[in-house]
Amino acid sequence: MRAVLALALLAWTGLAPPAPAETYLVAPIEVADMKALFGSVESRFVIPARSRIGGMLASVDVSEGSPVAAGQVIARIVDDKLHLQLTAADARIAAANAQLQNAESELTRNQALLDRGATTRQQLDLASTTVDVARNALAEAGAARAVIVQQMQEGDVLAPAEGRILTLPMRTGQVVMPGEPVATVAGGGVFLRLAIPERHAEQLALGAEVEVGDGQTGRIVKIYPEIANGRVTADVTVEGLSDRFIGQRVLVRVAVARRQVLAVPEAAILTRSGIDLIRIAGAGGESAVAVVPGGIVQTGKGPMREILGGLRAGDEVILP
Repeated sequence: MRAVLALALLAWTGLAPPAPAETYLVAPIEVADMKALFGSVESRFVIPARSRIGGMLASVDVSEGSPVAAGQVIARIVDDKLHLQLTAADARIAAANAQLQNAESELTRNQALLDRGATTRQQLDLASTTVDVARNALAEAGAARAVIVQQMQEGDVLAPAEGRILTLPMRTGQVVMPGEPVATVAGGGVFLRLAIPERHAEQLALGAEVEVGDGQTGRIVKIYPEIANGRVTADVTVEGLSDRFIGQRVLVRVAVARRQVLAVPEAAILTRSGIDLIRIAGAGGESAVAVVPGGIVQTGKGPMREILGGLRAGDEVILP
């Protein structure tokens, strides 16, 4: 019956007897069912750049989107009290230095008197102790000054890591408390974060390939064990993914199941009067069969057209 129908279709469509051509043997092919969804571009980490002292935000040297290196100065905080404390520390150092010079002069005088027998060893020891106390007082004043200088240097807000400035919650002239975030830095590279319906959780696998955008591919590198709001979270690495916009949505296609299909090369399908036909070779010669084509599927032989009806496994399709 099928052969009779095929001959009738050949006569009706006016297809000429084909010349010898290459054939394709139809066999079931396993393909992946792809699910389209959106992934968001995320950075590996987002770290706040915090103030180390309190004061007024005097300057901000970066803007949103600026690339920064680890340790780069991105803002400066000024505390006027530190300048006054530094002046006081300098005065204490000068006083301690004067006391040390006086104590050393007294020690020299007592040593000379002792050599002439005009004073006692006790007075010389007392003068020596006074010199030691003055030296320690000078060292203490110098250390206190170094602490103030270090606090002034800590007014520089440093980038905690290499990356890109994501947000700047503070503006010049604002009062900043110690530990407040002056900026946030997105660093460590970027990846795509997917939220996949939990019914597909069992089909996800580490290393599985994901189609990204227009022709790019990525691989699943992490699948989170917690299911939130009915969705599984997975991270996908994509070579050359831009970090220009963190949070940007990107269309991806993820394999969520595998099935057997019959497919033929796109060129094997002929359309006559709105009917899709495929030429097949049989024992009785060539015949044309009406088919119901589906979508394009990716196979090991490249993209092919799925055939939903009209073909059977083992048919020998004649290619143009």
